Amino acid sequence: MVKILIVEDEKPISDLIKMSLTKAGYRCACAYDGIAAADLLEENVYDLVLLDVMLPGADGFELMEYIRPLGIPVIFITAKNSVNDRVKGLRMGAEDYIVKPFEVLELLARVDVVLRRYKKTDCVIKIGGLEIDTRSMHVRRDGTDIQLTKKEYDLLLLFARNPGTALYRETIYERVWGGEYIYGSKTVDLHIQRLRRKVGWEHQLQAVNKVGYRLEV
Repeated sequence: MVKILIVEDEKPISDLIKMSLTKAGYRCACAYDGIAAADLLEENVYDLVLLDVMLPGADGFELMEYIRPLGIPVIFITAKNSVNDRVKGLRMGAEDYIVKPFEVLELLARVDVVLRRYKKTDCVIKIGGLEIDTRSMHVRRDGTDIQLTKKEYDLLLLFARNPGTALYRETIYERVWGGEYIYGSKTVDLHIQRLRRKVGWEHQLQAVNKVGYRLEV
């Protein structure tokens, strides 16, 4: 599972980011100052760092100097929206720069883009009796191709990359359809029913009461 370090000194914002990313299937850790973040980076391996600029202990730009040799991609998240700050962050090696306040959907999309750019997910995923080639978008079971629509494939990939994680309908809709979920909509449920039948996951792709769905393999 992809591991993300959130370095943000405002706890409500940090909690919101962590909740949103966790719902999307990422594993998150939080640090509230630059020194604590450096300690976590020394002790653990992360796939991505979301980094505030204005931090106690050591600011984001100082911490970026520490992160750069580690080869971990960084997205700056900050209220500092001047062109000079954005240019400085990007020149220091950051992959992206998001200005507060931001929409959670935008954050999730930018995180996904950076992770794909760094190929943090396997090109071939073998799970639940399936073989998913993310380069060719081919899905096979026992050597036989399974024909899926684009939405069905995107759904399959979302669950395959987040096994064992309960995904909210809202998160599923936002990640696959790219819009705001309308309460009571059956779009997600109908597509998942078809996906279950096509790939043989009638038992593995389970409904979670009042939440959404979870892949158990």
